[in-house]
Amino acid sequence: MNLKAGLFQNQQLKLQMTQQLSQAITILQYSTMELNAYLEAKQLENPLIQLEPPKQDPLHQREPHTFKRNAGNHENTVDWYEYVSLPKRSLADALSVQINLKSLTSSGRKIMDELIYSLDDNGYLRIDEESFVQKHGLEMAQLENYISRLQELEPAGIGARSLKECIALQLQRKANVPPLVPMIVDNHFQAFAEKKWKAIARDLSVELKDIQQAADFIQRCNPRPGSKYSQHIAEYIIPELVVKVIDGHTVAVSLYDGTTINVTYNEEYTDFLKYHPDKEVQSYLQEKEQDFQWLLQSLRQRKQTILKVGKMLAEKQKAFFLKGPSAIQPLTLRQVADEIDVHESTISRAVKGKYMQTPYGIFELKYFFTSAIKSVKLDDSEAASATSVKNELQRLIDEEDKKKPLSDQKIVNLLLDKGYDVSRRTIAKYRDQLRIASSTMRKRYE
Repeated sequence: MNLKAGLFQNQQLKLQMTQQLSQAITILQYSTMELNAYLEAKQLENPLIQLEPPKQDPLHQREPHTFKRNAGNHENTVDWYEYVSLPKRSLADALSVQINLKSLTSSGRKIMDELIYSLDDNGYLRIDEESFVQKHGLEMAQLENYISRLQELEPAGIGARSLKECIALQLQRKANVPPLVPMIVDNHFQAFAEKKWKAIARDLSVELKDIQQAADFIQRCNPRPGSKYSQHIAEYIIPELVVKVIDGHTVAVSLYDGTTINVTYNEEYTDFLKYHPDKEVQSYLQEKEQDFQWLLQSLRQRKQTILKVGKMLAEKQKAFFLKGPSAIQPLTLRQVADEIDVHESTISRAVKGKYMQTPYGIFELKYFFTSAIKSVKLDDSEAASATSVKNELQRLIDEEDKKKPLSDQKIVNLLLDKGYDVSRRTIAKYRDQLRIASSTMRKRYE
């Protein structure tokens, strides 16, 4: 073995992560909103990049409303969309207005303001009471008095420190509250939430149907009284792929270009690039032009890859587009990757955060990739998708008798009769994913 130091030539093949490849991978995995933000950032660092807004949705292409002012003949055109604004009133604002109507000292107002701004988005009071009284030099009884004044404000339930207290505050303001309801909330709330109703009925000497009626009344309360002042803005999903069924048997897939900002070349810099006397300026612009071309190529590759994946999904999941979600078939990322001759990670990036509009609604591309469940038929054996099993599970629970809800084992038996071979453990996992409670929690007593 030669251990002498020296210079040796060695030839090998390896994948080099170039700037262009890194950019293409990054752009592919971006969702529409992330991609638009990325393009806006690129425009700031590259003067050759010019951005144009995406194609307008048909909603924004409608003719604006018109009206006539007074008796004149002049007709004024008004775009009413410009007059639609988002609600800006916060929970703190609403409570501060109510506090202004109360008689408070300056120090008392300061304490009330701090309590108001200690509320979370749901309206619950989140403070360390011991630290609060030390900070303001209060007695615990004085703090309770301030909290009580806060809890007198609208909406009912504001300032509660627990769900139990929130429900109790709302019940105090409701009319015709059954006598059993406050007894349950005050003395048996934990057992009630865990649906240990038989023990409650025994302690209170009532029937289970009475507990059920009390539960129905309690459910009218709002567990998140501050949520209506939430400033969260709804984000509307615009699909990147559109699927249409032609003549009832042909599935056509197309890209929808109305989602992404259009990238164009800034023609103002053409003369600078060709005739500017400063070589450094020319070198800088040439570098930015190359970056611009790389960006265009990455965007084209992104569209091509997403369209290829969409067409492959239309082929593999044709039954879904013709018959509905119940007909979805098992499909893996590797199967699609092998079909279009790319790596599995490329498919994973291509479907992340992308959506498809179908005759049955808008679905994330990930929805069409589902694992296989063994399906046992009388005449053959085939694989069914996990999504199909979930859909069937949801249907069984929707149609069950709530007085005698289906246990997990009973669901296993019913699915087996329909040809789905799944375990009770799998059913419990699917219930959890679908946010379906256990049979005990679903049971009604009337």
